Amino acid sequence: MDVALNAAPARKKVVLLGSTGSIGRSTLEVARLLPERIELVGLAANGSVDALAAQVHETGVKRVALCDASKVEMLRALIPADVTILAGPEGLAELASMDEADMVLVAIIGTAGLQPALAAIEAGKDLAVASKEILVMAGEIVTAAAERKGVKLLPVDSEHNAIFQCLVGHGGGEKEVSRLILTASGGPFRTWPAEKLADVTLEQALKHPTWDMGRKITIDSATLFNKGLEMIEARWLFGIGMERIDVLVHPQSIVHSMVEFIDGSVLAQMSKNDMCFPIQYALTWPERVAGGLQPLDFGKLAKLDFEEPRHADFPALGLAREAGLAGGTLPAVFNAANEIAVDAFVEGRIRFPDIWRIVGETMHAHSTAPASSLAAVIEADAWARRTALATMMVS
Repeated sequence: MDVALNAAPARKKVVLLGSTGSIGRSTLEVARLLPERIELVGLAANGSVDALAAQVHETGVKRVALCDASKVEMLRALIPADVTILAGPEGLAELASMDEADMVLVAIIGTAGLQPALAAIEAGKDLAVASKEILVMAGEIVTAAAERKGVKLLPVDSEHNAIFQCLVGHGGGEKEVSRLILTASGGPFRTWPAEKLADVTLEQALKHPTWDMGRKITIDSATLFNKGLEMIEARWLFGIGMERIDVLVHPQSIVHSMVEFIDGSVLAQMSKNDMCFPIQYALTWPERVAGGLQPLDFGKLAKLDFEEPRHADFPALGLAREAGLAGGTLPAVFNAANEIAVDAFVEGRIRFPDIWRIVGETMHAHSTAPASSLAAVIEADAWARRTALATMMVS
């Protein structure tokens, strides 16, 4: 008997950037369910020292990174002496490039994940992408680097992971795809009249009807900016033009996205609204493995509803399409202005609809340039943050 045929599958060695956030915690849960398939070899967090220390003790990793370099000594006191601590942007990039890793999962919210993602690609690591900003800001740069280095970009967002699954095994290429259909829950204000949106409170915006996510993503889901970011991300992940990427509201969040082909056929991916499903598929790809996640019970599904978004009342989707069609530095401006506006809403300095207004005014004040280098993207990001702040001051 050929011994190799009976050999256990190799464990995939994974660096997890953003380990203490909601995606990071779900990734640890997947690793617990599949200890024979997944080994975490590096963890990084922003500044949640206690949570990161607990993860170090659980996983036994020997290398960690903190974005907040001021908390290194606090972490040092909580973890074994033989664990290496890296810090700051350089530390994240070094962790993402470590020799032992097969894959890097980037789940850092905001722009901080861009440079470590590029470092991972340059080191030849497959990249599991949970941070939308990476491809929204620098999709052309990131995808070109991945192609040059021969590494795979694996989507972790439930919507993009669903499209990825629907396209696996499809040999006809993008010319046979009519459109990609991203589904959206519609957020907590899906049925609110437009005149009530000015009265939205932070507490109400953080009550997502189907998903348990971090604060920024939850508010983005309420404004539909999250879906706008996903439209731009899908353009780079799948090589489909923005004119063929649509959004459909699906309140139950069971159908995670769909692909419509030119013959009229539609493929959809469905599962419970649990991020462990797309994370597990990304980490175990190209295989599917049994991991303890429970399938849908169709007998208990009362109904599946679909409806068109309210584009006029939730203008984020139109702004996203405008940014994606223009390309260049405008998507980075779209993303950065939204981050500034969301922070201002959280701090009580603006009203909920002002988020859309600030992003739109910032975009329309921008002179779009080619996103020809990382420096150009970072410069556009910084410009957008300054301009969005100035827009708030004069409004």
